[in-house]
Amino acid sequence: MTSDLLLTDTTAMFWPMIAHAFLVFILYYMLSKRRGAAIRDGGYDARKFKENLSEPAESLLVHNNLKNQFELPMLFHAGVLAIFISNADNIITIALAWIFVLSRYAHSYVHITSNRLLLRRPLFMVGFLATVLMWGWLAIWLATS
Repeated sequence: MTSDLLLTDTTAMFWPMIAHAFLVFILYYMLSKRRGAAIRDGGYDARKFKENLSEPAESLLVHNNLKNQFELPMLFHAGVLAIFISNADNIITIALAWIFVLSRYAHSYVHITSNRLLLRRPLFMVGFLATVLMWGWLAIWLATS
């Protein structure tokens, strides 16, 4: 069912994971900068972070987007590892992984800037579909290997 030309023995599947990790690092940096600015400007009391029950308006969108990086992306990361470990990685799964990551960068940009749902939702759906297809391929691979 599979062609040997489509299979890889490289670590190419890991680069999209690394790229996503860097997105998370960027978001943490942005969150810290925006929270710090809110405190320095006097608009937010740092003691409120003790129980983290609220978020300054300046950092709310970044905070919400950062939480998003630990939802669907967890299925992505688990899927990438499972695909790699089971030798099911190929040019298509690598492309799907990059599509997922690029959609997350675009989704994050929209989320922390304009926050327009008409743009955000389709970007989320692209990443969602890429992840579903990766898991679908893994299921097919395991069932037929």
